[in-house]
Amino acid sequence: MLISADKLHGMLGDPGLVIIDARSYKDYSQAHIPGSVNLDLFAFHWADTTPEGIRGFGRQAAMVLSFAGVSEKNRVVFYDDVSGMLAARGVWMSRYLSHPDASMLDGGMKKWQAEGLAVESGTNPSCPAKFSGNPDPGIIAGYEHVRDNLDELVIIDARTGAEYDGTTVRAARAGHIPGAINIDWSLNLNPDGTLKPDSELQDLYKFRKDAKIVTYCQGAYRAANAYLALKKAGFENVRVYLGSWGEWGNLDLPVSRD
Repeated sequence: MLISADKLHGMLGDPGLVIIDARSYKDYSQAHIPGSVNLDLFAFHWADTTPEGIRGFGRQAAMVLSFAGVSEKNRVVFYDDVSGMLAARGVWMSRYLSHPDASMLDGGMKKWQAEGLAVESGTNPSCPAKFSGNPDPGIIAGYEHVRDNLDELVIIDARTGAEYDGTTVRAARAGHIPGAINIDWSLNLNPDGTLKPDSELQDLYKFRKDAKIVTYCQGAYRAANAYLALKKAGFENVRVYLGSWGEWGNLDLPVSRD
């Protein structure tokens, strides 16, 4: 689910390649990878993980990606400033809809520009496509799944320590999901913005490879980055709790501040 700057550079102009800049339009318009289109994924929050809510997320995710030009027939690469939460969210969304070839530019714009690769300014129009997708329930979790399996899951809280312990309040209630382990998503990254090598990620996530893992944060962006890091490190059974704390902290669900 990762692609290097050098490899992507060699693919520029290939038919069937869709490059999506998941940053803000302001950042995109100032400098972006040649040929890329802008899709600010930070605007796509979702905080209803009832069964109907998750179905609605799948429908809207397919519409958003289709608008950006994604279909089952092309290769799609997402990027942001680094190997960050926005590009990871795009890859995870695509994988949730069973896209066969979605990846993240490892190191993002920081790595691209550090290697002296070309950029352009302005705007490239998207070429909308049709991407209906086939939702994969094995990589998404709703609040009911988390609530009903607290004792069986390894729950990773990808937020900051202050959000985890309740010092920073971003919902009706402060704290974390009971039993959750706090591993700030930023620990997944090297100083150059790339994801750490597998050995270092395995040292960070000291769990059995067959563990049932759920990641969450505030809105499932940092959690998506943790998902990619865990998959890179060889963990197979990983889900993202879509509603994350933005949903859990506002519902009548158990909360811990220990």
